Amino acid sequence: MEPVEEDRKRLPEVPAFTELCEVASIGSNGSILFATDDWFAPADWMLKDCEPVFEPGKYTPFGKLMDGWETRRKRIPGHDWCLLELGAPTQIVGFAIDTAFFTGNNAPRVSIQGGTLDATTKQMLQTSIKRLPVTDQCPDGMIGQGCTQEQLGMVNLIGTDRWDELLPRVELAPGYEATRRQYFSVPSGKRSLVVRHLRVNMFPDGGIARLRVYGTVKLDPALLTVKKSIDLIAMLNGGRCTGYSNAHYGHPRNLIKPTEGRNMGDGWETARRLDRPPVLRADANGILLVPGSEWATFQLGAPLNRGCWIERVCIDTKHFMGNYPDNVRLEYAAVGDDGDEMHWVPLMETRKLGPNQMHEFLEGKDLLPQTKPATRVRVTMAPDGGISRVRLFGTLA
Repeated sequence: MEPVEEDRKRLPEVPAFTELCEVASIGSNGSILFATDDWFAPADWMLKDCEPVFEPGKYTPFGKLMDGWETRRKRIPGHDWCLLELGAPTQIVGFAIDTAFFTGNNAPRVSIQGGTLDATTKQMLQTSIKRLPVTDQCPDGMIGQGCTQEQLGMVNLIGTDRWDELLPRVELAPGYEATRRQYFSVPSGKRSLVVRHLRVNMFPDGGIARLRVYGTVKLDPALLTVKKSIDLIAMLNGGRCTGYSNAHYGHPRNLIKPTEGRNMGDGWETARRLDRPPVLRADANGILLVPGSEWATFQLGAPLNRGCWIERVCIDTKHFMGNYPDNVRLEYAAVGDDGDEMHWVPLMETRKLGPNQMHEFLEGKDLLPQTKPATRVRVTMAPDGGISRVRLFGTLA
């Protein structure tokens, strides 16, 4: 539901860091490794991709069903916390915490620490603490659970309480519409840290509906020496959205998520352009003759001084059946092109798209020859509509 004008004026300003990659949600391969308590609602639900919902009459054997992470009212010393694995190693810039519908039971205070578990420690956690993943087959995950004293003692030995503090302890507002969305920036001195795991601390207990983590994904150094084909635009390989013309229904950063699109809301969808002709016509190739288009630009994962050779382009219109774009074209910018002086070179001429399907375009057949390695790409669709995912496979120069 859209906020009324009076509420809109009171909503917090959305900070610029939310335009960066989001690396904690399930759709970005984020996951919970450990939580002290999952009684009313498991910590995994805090990472759901969808907006929180409230079902007034819905209860479980453990209490009122809430859409987020909610722990028991603590009756023993300590506070609740969880360990979260991000989709990729990231330099974190900011957090978004949503307490939607937690109006009398929200966590009153929170802090977040960051670090990286080694492979052996992570394997030990996953072996000793078997969490049920949130899936369609197991939607309730770990509901009604709490860690044992033995498990807590084992996890405490890892020393996550000594990790760097990315968000010092702050107060959280309750989950009314005007106060639920809360944004916190990482102190500038901590933004250079590259972390893979977070410790999210509640003080002392309560509920959080959603947690989002924004920053810059760091390319795996091992990929710099590998000559095999990889997805060069993928968020987990360091790709990121750098600009767009319109994101009315869905942000173009969704195009580079590692998972398949869940629905139309999990893709890039624009508003209908108002400059569409009253009666549409097409050329001999079936391409609509329209004056306008929408675009999104992306930084590829390769270092700016190296660039990429693109061999295959995949454009998926999954779920977009009555609102897919008529056509798409791609351009690239090469090493040395920067800022307003960026020179866009055609990579793929206009190609027709269809509904709810994967489209594949190949080097030597559909793609134009590259004269220089690409560092950025621009995806342009016409006249408007929605795309679920974009993949650009190739090698680093």
